[in-house]
Amino acid sequence: MDHSNNYTPPQVWSPDTETGGRFASINRPVAGATHDKTLPVGNHSLQLYSLATPNGIKVTVLLEELLALGITDAEYDAWPINILEGEQFGSGFVAINPNSKIPALLDHSTSPPTRLFESGAILVYLAEKFAAFLPAEPSARAECLSWLFWQMGSAPYLGGGFGHFYAYAPEKWEYPINRFTMEVKRQLDVLDRNLAERRFLCGDDYTIADMAVWPWYGGLVLETLYDAQEFLDVGSYQHLNRWAREIHARPAVQRGRRVNRIWGPEEEQLPERHSASDFGE
Repeated sequence: MDHSNNYTPPQVWSPDTETGGRFASINRPVAGATHDKTLPVGNHSLQLYSLATPNGIKVTVLLEELLALGITDAEYDAWPINILEGEQFGSGFVAINPNSKIPALLDHSTSPPTRLFESGAILVYLAEKFAAFLPAEPSARAECLSWLFWQMGSAPYLGGGFGHFYAYAPEKWEYPINRFTMEVKRQLDVLDRNLAERRFLCGDDYTIADMAVWPWYGGLVLETLYDAQEFLDVGSYQHLNRWAREIHARPAVQRGRRVNRIWGPEEEQLPERHSASDFGE
């Protein structure tokens, strides 16, 4: 690995085993399963295989919000997939998500079971299935989907770009940190300007767009995502902070944050979730 400022790309790229970084051991340039592993199946129609990263939290928050509305068919079993140990490359998981990323969902209420991968697709599927948190009126629906897909397109710059080079890369390099900080600050400003005029991202109603954006950008301004609050001056985004705090206070959000969490204080962890009683509330 060349750490100089004069790196010349080779004619044909090959993996560099010396790159280092937090996720170096599980990154690879090919897809497919690395080992055979059957996934567990619980008693409910909805079987979620995930981890409490921002992308995983989106789905568990929606499921807990649906249950809070009294929609009992949204009951689910949630099983942890430890991505740091490569469990996302097991054959059972790859059969649901050939892209080997969490979250993944199987809906056994259909025959054959419906497989879902990509967090945005899961949110839309569940919102449509249970007719909640996604407006039916065409213009309002379009606004909601626009903000949902804004998140899907924007968060890779926050996570894979800024988060990687600021928090996880083996060395600090000025150019990529500055490049991705510029973009993240722009995104925070996009959200702050929108929320200056609206209670939630799409207006007065709380939707799957809020549930998608909050774990990433709410986590950035309220919690310890990348330990970058001071560096990004997140306190200056007044309206974004107001929105983030309001969503954080929702009981269903507090429950959803805990599901499939396998790190942090023990009282905040719930590696598996099979019923409301698992929360001990």
